[in-house]
Amino acid sequence: MKSLFGKLADGTEVYSWSLANGGTRMKVLSYGGVQSLEVPDRRGRYANISLGFDNIEDYVAKSPYFGALIGRYGNRIGKGKFTLDGKAYQVNVNDGENSLHGGAKGFDKRVWDVEPFTKGTDVGLRLYYTSVDGEMGYPGTLKVKVTYTLTRHGDWRIDYEATTDKATVVNLTSHVYWNLAGEGSGTIENHQLKIDASRYTPVDSGLIPTGELARVAGTPFDFRRTKAIGEDLREPHQQLLYGKGIDHNWVLDKGISPRPEWIATLKDPSSGRTLRMATTEPGLQFYSGNFLDGTLVGSGGNVYRQGDALCLETQHFPDSPNKPSFPSTVLRPGQTYRSTTVHSFTC
Repeated sequence: MKSLFGKLADGTEVYSWSLANGGTRMKVLSYGGVQSLEVPDRRGRYANISLGFDNIEDYVAKSPYFGALIGRYGNRIGKGKFTLDGKAYQVNVNDGENSLHGGAKGFDKRVWDVEPFTKGTDVGLRLYYTSVDGEMGYPGTLKVKVTYTLTRHGDWRIDYEATTDKATVVNLTSHVYWNLAGEGSGTIENHQLKIDASRYTPVDSGLIPTGELARVAGTPFDFRRTKAIGEDLREPHQQLLYGKGIDHNWVLDKGISPRPEWIATLKDPSSGRTLRMATTEPGLQFYSGNFLDGTLVGSGGNVYRQGDALCLETQHFPDSPNKPSFPSTVLRPGQTYRSTTVHSFTC
């Protein structure tokens, strides 16, 4: 079902699509590909488990990427600079001296073309956006298609595709703020998390990776066994001080894979809701909602405070264009960027 959600200042209409399948309900905006999800708990009661707003004005003026598609480059690029094929590029800087999530007007702030589809027992949406050569400083005209699929089992699958007419860098992801107890219900520190990763990428004070692939063993970043998010969150570890909590990339043990492989499990003990994630990507950014500061009021009328949600963003590594040892994010003409992430909900 399609309905008008609001209008941008220039009069552009923003629409909302409602989908349901396999017990999962989803709403998607043409603005930024923003989505929200409702799933049942162990007693069959539905709740919206992703943070967001109920009006377009707040998404435009205030949103810290709530539920949005991220590009051209998810995460940070140090000082917004990189060199590709011997040419230096300066992309938009919007996070101190660094570039974050594609710049001040990344894919999260663009209006996408949306096309609904049904395929067998699956339903979904195809979202299209063309990023012109030079947008936010990035080279090449990038044509992007993102497919949201709700399966008959209630899984949410995201398939990303992109092509370019000039060598460029690409790192696409989705920036959902999860609270499996329900948005606005309070802290996620009692959520249980497991990540299949033996290493992570430490950062400097600007949250740019140092280039090291450090072992998680013996640190607060060890989620190889299931543990509460708050268990080690207040340890006096320098990396936690840099991030004001957790805001780091995990190096997934599986590496890049041709098909999605299971890499993380998140569970809320109070509701019984569980999220399992699979991806083709080599990295996972885990952000513990450190910069939610009580100034935002969400769709349920609740104030969002520090630690009221977490993000699990499948990705290539931050600052990869400046780290030759990291998996490459370069896309060239004639190639197709492809990435898939699956979210599976149970209770």
